[in-house]
Amino acid sequence: MRKMYESPPSVIESLESFLQEDIRSGDITTQALVPSSRKGSGEIGAKEKTIVAGLKEIRDLARLSDLKHETKVQEGVWVDSGETVITLSGKAVTLLTVERLALNIIMRMSGIATKTRKIVDRIREVNQDVLLAATRKTTPGFRYFEKRAVKIGGGDSHRYALDDMVLIKNNHLVSVESTEQAVLESKKAVSFSKKVSCEVRSLEGALEAAKAGADIILLDNQTPSSVMQICQALDEANLRDKVLLEVSGGITEDNALEYAQCDVDILSSGALTHSYKSADFSMSLKIT
Repeated sequence: MRKMYESPPSVIESLESFLQEDIRSGDITTQALVPSSRKGSGEIGAKEKTIVAGLKEIRDLARLSDLKHETKVQEGVWVDSGETVITLSGKAVTLLTVERLALNIIMRMSGIATKTRKIVDRIREVNQDVLLAATRKTTPGFRYFEKRAVKIGGGDSHRYALDDMVLIKNNHLVSVESTEQAVLESKKAVSFSKKVSCEVRSLEGALEAAKAGADIILLDNQTPSSVMQICQALDEANLRDKVLLEVSGGITEDNALEYAQCDVDILSSGALTHSYKSADFSMSLKIT
């Protein structure tokens, strides 16, 4: 019977690759000590208060490994230390073999989701509409998992890959004469369905990009006061309502609140996926 998975085929391939990376020719310790006939169950539980993320991936990992699963909580909720989030059962040798991979996934994804939720909760105190988005500063091979964890935490995944949206950065601008030219040529080159975002570092650049028809203005490495000045200038030029304003560059839990008070639409932070602390989980195993 064909196995039914919750994740896309590419993610299942990643999980299979992760398993092969860890197992190689076999779990020699488990093979030496645990008879293949033994059954068992493993309870994966939190060792600290955290947002839970990664349960879907663990369920698919269980399906790949012919293990049964019982989910105890929903993704995206807070759990306390000592609380079981999912139980796996089946062959004891299989439980021991997949234990570390399952924990690696849930620890990392939950850490990202928790960091995201904390920042989202803070900025919601002053701005109910601003989005907190991730970036492409992700771990090679783990981007899908990290981006999904951001969404579970209440953030926005932003673009997954280079073909999702046009994003004109400073290094692109060196090959053209002006910001205006970059925006116009980009809009000609892609479908109307693709948004065009342009990074700027000055008030003049923001006005130029907006007048050229950019959908999103990316304000990179600007102070909150500079951001406010650019917002006011766009408003005075009757351009503010025609663009989305995204602020990026050094956005952290410490300063996100200050930027959220500005008239912007999106705060994007690479720290969500490159500077998080993994949540602490463990698996308690019972062999019968």
